[in-house]
Amino acid sequence: MEFLRSENTHFSRDWALNIRGKLFTISTPQVMGIVNCTPDSFYPDSQSSTIEKQQKLIDLHIQNGATWLDIGGYSSRPGAEHISEKDEIERIQFAVSYALESYPEVKISVDTFQSEVANYALEQGVHLINDISGGLINPELFSIAATYQVPYVLMHMRGNPQTMAQLNHYDNLLQEVMNELGTQIEKARAAGLKDLIIDPGFGFAKNSEQNLELFSFMEAFQLFNYPILVGISRKSLIYKTLGIEASESLNGTSVLNTLALDKGASILRVHDVKEAVEVVKLWERIRST
Repeated sequence: MEFLRSENTHFSRDWALNIRGKLFTISTPQVMGIVNCTPDSFYPDSQSSTIEKQQKLIDLHIQNGATWLDIGGYSSRPGAEHISEKDEIERIQFAVSYALESYPEVKISVDTFQSEVANYALEQGVHLINDISGGLINPELFSIAATYQVPYVLMHMRGNPQTMAQLNHYDNLLQEVMNELGTQIEKARAAGLKDLIIDPGFGFAKNSEQNLELFSFMEAFQLFNYPILVGISRKSLIYKTLGIEASESLNGTSVLNTLALDKGASILRVHDVKEAVEVVKLWERIRST
């Protein structure tokens, strides 16, 4: 299979998502704020393991313009320690309930690949499941999301957070990532899922050079005909390329988020909402003129 660069790769269509029986339309790029309820992250400033920090971060994201929140209690950095479903639920309980009660107009996602966590979150009323494993670790997440009629973020990864760094051999990076995503999409649809969002999986089972290569061909993911979520915020493809730390990579994140919009991204998943919202506003203004 050979993928060609498209000349018309910008955000060019509306996407309609069925969220618990109600239609939600993505007519402009969305900004999803990361709420990291763990004591462990590749970017330490994003950690919000206390109730006070979680509330402050959620409020800040909304004040800065986030229309989506992604709440996670399982660290997915390479080599991260595995935790139980019970512990993961305990980590996200407050953030989920606070976000749902305080900001009913905002779409709340839970970042998990564990079925009990997904069930818990959906029972509370969250609007989206974000599975970094794309159904590889727990395929039952497909049917769980389908039962609750919520969209599902299907990301490309190999292995799990403990093993993925060793699973980054590709003979043809783009072709293999596309084929592996395609296989999981077929399984998701067979399980009854209709509303999917595709994530190329930057930083997961890919080294820095592979991430840059995949990003350069990101427009190819439009072939799946689903919204594309891009999560490159402060990741190693930025700070390793520039020879800096994650804490210094906000400027690089904004640059790549802008390019991601040109390449068809519908949702930007970020640590820094204010700057991402500014990227979208400027990009939209330039595109409209």
